[in-house]
Amino acid sequence: MGVKKIKPVTPGQRFKLANTFEDITSSSPEKSLIRPLKKTGGRNNQGRMTMRYLGGGHKRRYRLIDFKRDKEGMPARVKTIEYDPNRTTWIALIVYEDGEKRYIIAPNGLKVGDTVEAGKGVSPDIGNTLYLSDIPLGTVIHNIELQPGRGGILARSGGSYAQLTSREGKFAIIKLPSGESRKVLVACKGTIGAVSNADHALEISGKAGRSRWLGRRPRVRGVVMNPVDHPMGGGEGKASGGHPRSRKGIPAKGYKTRPRKKYSDKYIVVKRKKKR
Repeated sequence: MGVKKIKPVTPGQRFKLANTFEDITSSSPEKSLIRPLKKTGGRNNQGRMTMRYLGGGHKRRYRLIDFKRDKEGMPARVKTIEYDPNRTTWIALIVYEDGEKRYIIAPNGLKVGDTVEAGKGVSPDIGNTLYLSDIPLGTVIHNIELQPGRGGILARSGGSYAQLTSREGKFAIIKLPSGESRKVLVACKGTIGAVSNADHALEISGKAGRSRWLGRRPRVRGVVMNPVDHPMGGGEGKASGGHPRSRKGIPAKGYKTRPRKKYSDKYIVVKRKKKR
């Protein structure tokens, strides 16, 4: 795991920091676990653009990921560690004793040949999925459920992790990557370890063309638009554009958009860290 600096033979490679992919063991996905992935180009079912700055990009196929880890009581062996173009982390192909194959999010430190398991009474080793009631306090976890049986949705991106800090009755208190601490039912599951590919945040694309490969089109600043197109547009020369706000007029700095009486506020113990 790491990044490499490339010799600047071309202008696009001068500042590029690329992933070494040294953890990847297979370049071809499991055919039974891939599905077609259709691109929208930011258009809706009427053909009208509803999302700007999307379009193009390399053709992809979706890998079916097992976020639920609901096959309990049966160990599985890690067959390969693979790249997934649809997410920032690596994925692991596991094979159960009955021959079933599934993809899971690969935690940091998981290697080919390791054994992973899910369910009650499982040891808290890397890659194993346990109920929050069985995980030792202070353990680093990822792929955490918010509702029992719905599948993990918290701490799934490359390098992210959460920490189980304490338990109070039927709730476990988890410190999330954002700095927020919140209550989650102990009947929910979590997977041991931090997510792989932590060096994803250090990568530098080096050129605009690589963003186009990822399906990102050029983004236009609001201050260079006309008044009809953006609240910050217009003016003679390089005008400042007024107060920072979105195209629909919502202020960008300091304006709270979270509902004041959101139903999940009662589960938040410590709010997330504020940006300075």
